[in-house]
Amino acid sequence: MIAATAAAGFLAKQSELAANLPQSIRAVAFDGFAILDPRPALAQAKRLHPQAGDAFLSLFQARMFEYQWLRVLGAHYKDFLSIVDDAHVFAAEQTGDRVSEEARGRLRCAFLNLKAWPDSAESLKKLKARSLRLGLLSNMTADMLNTGLANSGLQRVFEHVLSTDAIKSYKPDPRAYQLGVNSFGLAKEQIAFVASAGWDGAGAAWFGYPTFWVNRLGGTPERLDGEIIAIGRDLAALDQLILEHG
Repeated sequence: MIAATAAAGFLAKQSELAANLPQSIRAVAFDGFAILDPRPALAQAKRLHPQAGDAFLSLFQARMFEYQWLRVLGAHYKDFLSIVDDAHVFAAEQTGDRVSEEARGRLRCAFLNLKAWPDSAESLKKLKARSLRLGLLSNMTADMLNTGLANSGLQRVFEHVLSTDAIKSYKPDPRAYQLGVNSFGLAKEQIAFVASAGWDGAGAAWFGYPTFWVNRLGGTPERLDGEIIAIGRDLAALDQLILEHG
């Protein structure tokens, strides 16, 4: 009962914020995983370590992002694909497995060859039809992003493909979100940001972007105070939000 009441209150808050979506949105910046589907790469990770299975996968995913943030805080940057490799080795060793060079290469290859979520192309087409400028703003490397777009036939869709590797940092560093402002040449209030993770949504909201969380995997909202304007399970919800309020 308490959980249901809290959820209802949260959704009511999102509805209130969505009603205040700025009318001057001129561009949309997407996190890479809002467009590119990581599930095949994660499935590959699990197949490489069948004995530990879910325990390995959970640890790998956690370290993949924790290592990014720790390296930024400690001023010892590595790019996303290098951190995938480090997280892979750690998670395997922690769960009692060993990692061959072949296995490391196969997982790096899986992350370097992502494809778009099934709804991405149609949703992006609708947004472009409304004369919105589109970009990616991701912690992934430029090679990961550009290869994923090429694999999906989306290489001509985005005006900007922005990797935080350009500044040797990761979101939620405000300098990472500033890449969108600098590239579009617009005020942050004119750029809607589409996050694929709750923490990224909070970071974008802290920065000042009107923020939408495409919560494809049904994640629990983070206990952070960034005000995300709306949450949807797919990009169709974003299309509808902009149609109604944009």
